[in-house]
Parts: sequence; C-alpha cells; structure tokens
Amino acid sequence: MKVFLVAGEPSGDRLGGALMAGLRQLVPDVEFDGIGGTQMMAQGLVSRFPMDELSVMGLAEILPKYFHLKRRIRETAEAVLDTRPDVLITIDSPDFCLRVARLVKARSAIRTVHYVAPTVWAWRPGRAAKMAEVIDHVLALFPFEPPLMTAAGMDCDFVGHPVVAEPQATQQEIEGFRATAGVDGDFLLVLPGSRRGEVARLSPIFGETLQRFLAPRPQLRVVVPAAGPVAGLVREAVATWPGDPVVIDPAETALKRAAFAAAPLALAASGTVSLELAAARTPMVIAYDMSWLSRQIISRMLLVDTVTLVNLVSETRTVPEFIGANCRPERIAEGLAQVFDAPEAQTEAMALTMQRLGLGGEPPGLRAARAVLSRL
Repeated sequence: MKVFLVAGEPSGDRLGGALMAGLRQLVPDVEFDGIGGTQMMAQGLVSRFPMDELSVMGLAEILPKYFHLKRRIRETAEAVLDTRPDVLITIDSPDFCLRVARLVKARSAIRTVHYVAPTVWAWRPGRAAKMAEVIDHVLALFPFEPPLMTAAGMDCDFVGHPVVAEPQATQQEIEGFRATAGVDGDFLLVLPGSRRGEVARLSPIFGETLQRFLAPRPQLRVVVPAAGPVAGLVREAVATWPGDPVVIDPAETALKRAAFAAAPLALAASGTVSLELAAARTPMVIAYDMSWLSRQIISRMLLVDTVTLVNLVSETRTVPEFIGANCRPERIAEGLAQVFDAPEAQTEAMALTMQRLGLGGEPPGLRAARAVLSRL
C-alpha cells in the first residue's frame, strides 16, 4: 500500500505522524511519500522539501511568497501523479493542500482524503462545497463537523483530536522541571506562537502586557516554551521581558509538558495550544493579532463570537480572548488578573472539552487510520 501525505505546519505534522503510526499498525508494509516535518519523518517519511516553506499564515504574509508556493503546489501534484499512491492524504493547510488535490483530481482518479475539516462554522461556509469538488473523504477533529461535510457531498468521520492522546506530566517530571529551570514558586506560562510572523507581532504586545500584569506580582516568573521553528526568535524577543524569563528548548518535551502542568495560568496565542492547555488543566487567556489587511478582511467574515477552541467545543465563553483590535496590553493584563484571581471558572469547560474530543477512547491517529482504510 502506498500513501502520499502532505502537511504544511507543525500541527499538521503531529496529525500526520500519529496517522502514519496508525496506518503502519494496521498495514505493516505500508509505504509513505510526501511532505512533512519531524514527527512524520520519524515514521519513515522522507520529505520532498522542508515543510516550513509552507508555514505561512495570513493574507498579507502569503503574498510575498505567492510564486514560490505556486511552484511547490505544481511540484507536489506532479510527484503524486508520478507516484500513483492508493490514497493522497492532505493535512490541514488548505490553501496549499486543496490546490494540490485539485491538480491531482484533474488528471487522475486517485482517492483524496483531507485531515482537518475546514472551519466553515467560523467563516466562509462556501468552502465545504468547493472542497467537495476535489476531496472524497474528510477526517474531522471536532464532533460537530461531520454533518457539515456530508451535507456538502463528502464522506466524513469524526476521529477525535490528537491532544487527548498526548501524555501528561508526572509529579516527578514537574519536580525535575522546577529544579532544571530554577522555578520554585508560581509562574506565568507564555506562548507567543509557532510562526515567525506571530512571534514578531505578538512579542512586543506580550512584553508590555507582562510589564503591567507583573508589576503588582513581582514574585511571578515567566516561562516560555519555544516552538522549534522560532526558538531563536523567541529567545531574542523575551530578553527585554520582565519576570526573568526561562525559555524551554523545543527539544525538551518533558520540560514543556511539566511546565504546562505546573503553571497556574497561561497567556497564549490563539490556536490549538488552547487545547494543550486544557488537557493539562491550565487556565488561560488567549490573545492574537495579525496584519492590518488580514485583520480587516477576516474580521468581516467571521461567523462566530469566539475563536478559542475551548470555548467552542465546550459551548461556553469562559476563556477570555483578545483578538485583532482588542489585542491590547492593558486589556490582556486585566484579563490575566481576572483569571489569576479566579482560575476555577475554567475547570469544568476544560474537562468537558477533553471529553468531547475523545479522551479515554482509542487514540485519534489509529481512529483516523481505520477511517481511511474503511473507505478505500
């Protein structure tokens, strides 16, 4: 069996790695080809080019790389057609992946699976119908998504979110983290994003937020788990922050896991990290901004009043968020103070989120693999 996979960012790489492990468990002699990152390569993938070339987010951010991305789309589609796999699995990154699928479908009958349903419940609902022109089967992370996909004409299976299968820190790991990082008391966990544009834009805002929030709380330290692609940039950015920041190296996964578990509060960029925090039962405040152009366009297209996944899955609004024009240090600092003083308000919402995403069931990667095989 031959499977061609395409992932364009770290979150997709994690999904792809777990799916590949599930496929190998069910079909031991499966062969993989495509584009991915470290987790997919750990499962045997030899990436055709570095995945981080595709880790671009925001309309204004994509424009300077438009022609390079177009070339990579053509190259990837040609590789699929030359390889003739049993299935093409594209993972998230729809602006890239669905264009690849369109070129492949125009010249072949290769079955196409897309892992992660488009957020048609949040904006641009017409994407589902357009996606159905080139995608046969969708693997959904959230339980409310399959009806939306099947209504558009695609097969769809809810396979659970990978966050529920990730290990949580032990007490020994937490003690090891405190000893290694030199953090004895309470601290604030700060996560400024996994893309260069995010870190560059959010770091000054987060730095000023910390000045305000830590001024009456000088005992708090700041701990910053750095994402692999931006570790160097994060170290430069936090040098001027208060709280004597401790940066956790991306390779130290046990330290990161322990920091998540031990933190009484987190300030994070919007994204799947909110689910990682919920899995660790860490109360949070979410903040995010983008370029002026992206902000103007996207804000006019949003169909929901929150972009925080914990709020959406739990059907609550317990996690404060400061998005776009609202991403201002004085407002974020006030939100942090409110959660710091009453963190228990988020406890039930985080537990409900994990339950609805499949906690306690079969690992999502294996569920996804079964879903792919069942419809071939």
